[in-house]
Amino acid sequence: MKSKEEVIEEMQKVAEQMRLDDIEENPDILDEYFVCDCCGKEQCLAGSIQYGNYRLCNDCVLLAEVGFELKKFDKIEDLIEKMEDKKLAEDCEYIKQEERKRNN
Repeated sequence: MKSKEEVIEEMQKVAEQMRLDDIEENPDILDEYFVCDCCGKEQCLAGSIQYGNYRLCNDCVLLAEVGFELKKFDKIEDLIEKMEDKKLAEDCEYIKQEERKRNN
C-alpha cells in the first residue's frame, strides 16, 4: 500500500499532466475562466473536471482525487461540504472587491 506522501505526489503529477494536456489540446483555454464549485475562486478551465453537477478547478481536483484515493470521502459532495467555509470566504472577498470597484 502507498504512503500518504506517495499518493499525494502521484496525484500532483496526474493533476498537472491533465492541466498540461488541456493547454496542449486548446491553448486558448488559458484565457477561459470559471468559478470553482469547491473553493469558490475564479480559476482557469485548464485541468478542471466536472464531477456530476460540480466543476472543480485543478487545485480542487487534486484535493478530490487525493481524498478519494486515501478513502477520506467517497463522494464529491463530501469535499464540497468540507470546503464550504473557504468558498464562503472567497464569495465575501469577491463582494468586497466589487464594492471597491464601484466606489472608485
